[in-house]
Amino acid sequence: MSKNVADQLVEMLVDAGVKRIYAVTGDSLNQVNDAVRRNGKIQWIHVRHEEAGAYAAGAEAQLEGIACCAGSSGPGHVHLINGLYDAHRSGAPVIAIASTVPSFEFGTDYFQETNTIKLFDDCSYYNQIATTPKQFPRMLQTAIQHALHKKGVAVLGLPGDLTMQTAEESPTGTKIFKNEATIRPTDADLQSLADLLNQHQKITIFCGIGAKDAHDEVVELAGKLKATVGYTFRAKMHIQYDNPYEVGMTGLLGLPAAYHSMHESDLLLLLGTDFPYTPFMPVDCKIVQVDLKPERIGRRAKVDVGLCGDVKDTLTALHSLLHRKEDASFLKAQLKVYAYVKEKMQTYIKDAGRKGAIHPEYLASVIDKQANNDAIFTVDTGMSCVWGARYINATGKRVMLGSFNHGSMANAMPQALGASLTYPDRQVIALCGDGGISMLLGDMATIAQYNLPIKIVVFNNRSLGMVKLEMEVAGLPDWQTEMVNPDFAAVAKAMNIKGVTVNDPDDVKQAIQEAFAFNGPVLINVMTDPNALAMPPKIEFEQVKGMALSMTKLVLNGRMEEVLDTVKANYKHLKDVF
Repeated sequence: MSKNVADQLVEMLVDAGVKRIYAVTGDSLNQVNDAVRRNGKIQWIHVRHEEAGAYAAGAEAQLEGIACCAGSSGPGHVHLINGLYDAHRSGAPVIAIASTVPSFEFGTDYFQETNTIKLFDDCSYYNQIATTPKQFPRMLQTAIQHALHKKGVAVLGLPGDLTMQTAEESPTGTKIFKNEATIRPTDADLQSLADLLNQHQKITIFCGIGAKDAHDEVVELAGKLKATVGYTFRAKMHIQYDNPYEVGMTGLLGLPAAYHSMHESDLLLLLGTDFPYTPFMPVDCKIVQVDLKPERIGRRAKVDVGLCGDVKDTLTALHSLLHRKEDASFLKAQLKVYAYVKEKMQTYIKDAGRKGAIHPEYLASVIDKQANNDAIFTVDTGMSCVWGARYINATGKRVMLGSFNHGSMANAMPQALGASLTYPDRQVIALCGDGGISMLLGDMATIAQYNLPIKIVVFNNRSLGMVKLEMEVAGLPDWQTEMVNPDFAAVAKAMNIKGVTVNDPDDVKQAIQEAFAFNGPVLINVMTDPNALAMPPKIEFEQVKGMALSMTKLVLNGRMEEVLDTVKANYKHLKDVF
């Protein structure tokens, strides 16, 4: 029996290293589904919503280097878009199969017809539609090569009728090439960089995800230059551990130490970072940027010198050109600031909160201490992301995934789904907001169906907490941010997942320990303090001003008890700010 195009698709995906396809089967995808069944070397993961499948594939691609998701005609593949945007902006090599209507119906406004080229153009590096068996293998090969080497999404439109046609061999073959290259600046540019670094005394190194494979080289560089090391959230798990020169993060989720160090420097070295928050960048020092993608250089800060290169390759070649510095006064001063900041952070851990208002900082710190050394964390966008950024620490083996560039809600649970399938023997912990978990709640059924031992911790503050803070800072009334939530633990139980609700801070540690020890999926619904504050130091004053405005409105409305509750809940933070 000759193989059809659907069989050829599955064979090529297997040869490329794809382990599973995340999808909801139906109509135009049914032939592909059946080809997966007959092939036996690839797994079909039946998600409840295609967006969750795209998130799961994005997580797997970040962990393993390639992944695949699919959506059937019209609504099916339209649902992929948000997850694909996230994967593309995260540099995750994802193959998206956009199954669509029969090719002979194109252009007739047929049932469920979409223009896949227009639809996916902004969230992919490759985006084409195959209409003949002769085209298909070359197009799929090209799609896979784009995803792997450009680090992003490749979309291949696949009409339902094409999947049934007899496959044809490609005249150029279908081999996938996974090449690695050494990329660094020229010798002259390296010498210029070395001269700059040798001339300056107060240096801060700021690392992004592009430096993730260069931990040892960064630490060695910092030691030689007596420089501090800051990092973005995405880079934290790769740079923080075993690093005596680190001063933490800066930015919206960051802490004062890295911000202070960067602004006290006379030279800032940006390594593999596309850090988006321009207001946090210094303007009175010399800035050097090294990035593998030169088109990114200079778009976030006023860069004096921009160099194209892989961070690890560049630092390896740079090392012998540098002089070892002896003056460590700048480094010591910044580390002292960082020590003070870390000490202050313990305030929110030592005070665990009260019943119904558990401090999320305390919860995050307990998770950090109880989690495995090689745990994989996923974090929702919003307040739970803040607590993960500040209180989950790197070990050199831990991984943290989130919607760091796209900033979408609801990513943590489906990303955990993909991570758990990719590494079934590793602990996977999803830090979810109540708003985030609500959005794609249905795919908890997928976790139950595949019995994935994911631990879902819901930071349940009964509100869209980050939005609430944004409104308060802007002096706007806190409106339409409250969440009337279901009993998430009961929902979990209804889906055959163990569910636990924690109201009392005294019960947090035991609940986390028992959940992490349980052999199967668990949802821990923790009632956290809705008034917990988490703004960065640069705008803390504005936040306090916004809080003052909110309290003034409460006073004018005679709601004095709420004013007192707000002051009590935030006393320690207000004391620190002033």
